[in-house]
Amino acid sequence: MTDPKPASSAETIAGLLADTSPYLSCDDCFARLDEYVERRIADPRYEDLAMQTHLVGCGACAEEAQALRELLDQYRDLSE
Repeated sequence: MTDPKPASSAETIAGLLADTSPYLSCDDCFARLDEYVERRIADPRYEDLAMQTHLVGCGACAEEAQALRELLDQYRDLSE
């Protein structure tokens, strides 16, 4: 049996201590994720404070956003 990875990395600690205002639930984040990622691809300077704040503090949603970004990048590369 392996021991679980200790949650003591600087990134984990920063996520736990991050200011989460304006608050956005995971459900709200997931509902807006497609549009957010597409807008960030179209304009890297696009900002959505609630989404960015949530993604800093929520590893699961951040992973989903990253996976979607990678998928869209791959699709874009294939279509060029």
